[in-house]
Amino acid sequence: MDLPKDPFMLMSFINLKLRDFYSDLDELCEDLNIDKAALCDKLKSAGFEYSEKYNKFF
Repeated sequence: MDLPKDPFMLMSFINLKLRDFYSDLDELCEDLNIDKAALCDKLKSAGFEYSEKYNKFF
């Protein structure tokens, strides 16, 4: 799956998927074959962190 390159669009895309289809980030990454560490690093470099409690990036 091609993910958005822009970190703000990526965060929005991932949060939409988490909200509508997945109970947690691990499930999303496994289903979409995404490297979780690379995804978190890319979003962290733009200032976003994943919250397990809210199942979204802030």
